Order: sequence, then C-alpha cells, then structure tokens
Amino acid sequence: LRVALQNQREHLLAFAGLLDVKLAAIARAHAVPEPLVREACILNRLPTTSPAYWQGWSELRARMGSKFHILFDAVCRAMASTPRSSSLVENLNSRLRTYFTLRRHLGGAYLDLLRFFLNHRRFLRSRHAERQGKSPRELMTGQCHPHWLTLLGLGPLQPRRA
Repeated sequence: LRVALQNQREHLLAFAGLLDVKLAAIARAHAVPEPLVREACILNRLPTTSPAYWQGWSELRARMGSKFHILFDAVCRAMASTPRSSSLVENLNSRLRTYFTLRRHLGGAYLDLLRFFLNHRRFLRSRHAERQGKSPRELMTGQCHPHWLTLLGLGPLQPRRA
C-alpha cells in the first residue's frame, strides 16, 4: 500500500497545486501577502466549535483589518470548488464496489464496458442542479450525447409496448 501511494503521489496530490494557484490569485486580487491567505485556508479547515478556530480567527482579523471578511469568503469558495482527491477516490470506490461484489474475476472487456457505462450514464439526481440529467462525459466536455445504449450501437431506444 505504501509503495502504491508513493507511486501515485503526484496524481493524488494534484488538487494541492490547483489550490495553490487559487490562493495565489486571491492574494494578488486582494493585495495581501500569500502567507496570510494560507493562514485563512488552514483556519477554514478547523471546526468552528473549537477554541483554536476562534482564536486564529480573531488574530487573523486583527492583522488583516477590513479585508478579512472578503478574503476569508474568497478562500472558503476556493476550497469548496477544489476537488480533493481522497473524496473523489472514495466516491469512485463506493460506486464501483456494487459492481465488483459478485464478480471475482474481471476481464478487460468488462472493465471497459463498466467505464463506458459510468462515463455516459446520466445523473438522475445531484446536489448541484447543473449536474442533474447530465453524464460525467457531458459535464467534462460540455457537449451533449445520445443515450449510452445508442452509443453502443443498439439503435435509438424505443418505448416498450404493452
């Protein structure tokens, strides 16, 4: 497990580089030193019920003055919009687990079909309204596509007759 994580280090920590870019942009936009923006980022990770959060909040607010609330909100938005690799991997694992429970020996053809299905199946519901009724492929490319069965060459879907 250690070797696997070590080999995948760059991919697993790719979100950190994206967050670094966002934090640097916030520092430039608000004309504040980058270390202060990073402190706001670290503060954002603490639970609001802890004394350390409110102590850090008071200290950072005293150092930043009137820019504090605007900057803190920008950091919160940046962190919320940056996907963390661990949550994405856990989400993927939870979705795949149901497909693997009854199949002990999986071949490449099954995995290719499963990947195709998961990338082209439309979300029935989502916390984000813009994702509802769209597939991961549509969200990533911004282009619509026909139903996934049609893409497999099974023709347009016809309603069943009773």
